[in-house]
Amino acid sequence: MTYPVDPQAQVQVLVEALPYMQRFQGSTLVIKYGGNAMTEPMLQEQFAHDITLMRQVGMNPVIVHGGGPQIGAMLQRLGVESRFVDGMRVTDDATMEVVEMVLGGLVNKQIVHAIHRAGGRAIGLTGKDGHLLQAQRLERADGLDLGRVGEVTRVNAGLVRFLDSGGIIPVVAPVGVGPRGESYNINADLVAGALAATLRADKLILMTNVAGVLDPAGQLYERLRVAEIQQLVADGTIQGGMIPKLRCCLDALEGGVKAAHIIDGRVPHALLLEVFTRSGVGTLISDLD
Repeated sequence: MTYPVDPQAQVQVLVEALPYMQRFQGSTLVIKYGGNAMTEPMLQEQFAHDITLMRQVGMNPVIVHGGGPQIGAMLQRLGVESRFVDGMRVTDDATMEVVEMVLGGLVNKQIVHAIHRAGGRAIGLTGKDGHLLQAQRLERADGLDLGRVGEVTRVNAGLVRFLDSGGIIPVVAPVGVGPRGESYNINADLVAGALAATLRADKLILMTNVAGVLDPAGQLYERLRVAEIQQLVADGTIQGGMIPKLRCCLDALEGGVKAAHIIDGRVPHALLLEVFTRSGVGTLISDLD
């Protein structure tokens, strides 16, 4: 009999993964799903299998997904111009309807269906379901009005824990609900961070289109502590779009999350590699040893 890969290597992978499976059994992991991992069919399928395996070995994965490219494509089809300020989509009432339709309908249900095809059980939610994500309008220091862009004020963690207890994977679209029932478009990283802090998750994992946090020479920081991040931001080593992601991670750690990870979602089976191997595929952020 011939094997496509060395069977001894396969066994070694399982042996290496075993202590991590034991360590994280019963743990909650909040995963922000976005980037290429969400748009490339092969990576979509692998993500669904990774999540299903994590649930099967006793972990409680909670998914928060983005959907910016899909929203942009739909707005373009409808002849609506997309405008951004500091990476945030200006969201008037008409745009909010499209955002809610695409995130809560199209994208959310595609992810749920992929998990079911992989053998898992999942339920899709927006922040309006059970008032999971209560929100308010985002107030900028410069007074610029971004419309229905919001920020999380409260998370109904009981709803997520109820689903976890039944072996069901929550898949959350980042649409919040205001005090009068109005919808808000919220950055998915911020939603993932707020959920992780409220759930006191063991891990917050942000899937991106970069290898992780890089030094000026383009080399990966495999591990960073809070003080190191603060110094790297202050001296300009870390710039641009990585800063809000790191702030999200730091807020989650301050809220009680044990570790945060920024990983490369373009790598096949990135989640399993990060959680179940010694080397991982991104940057670990934690002050715990």
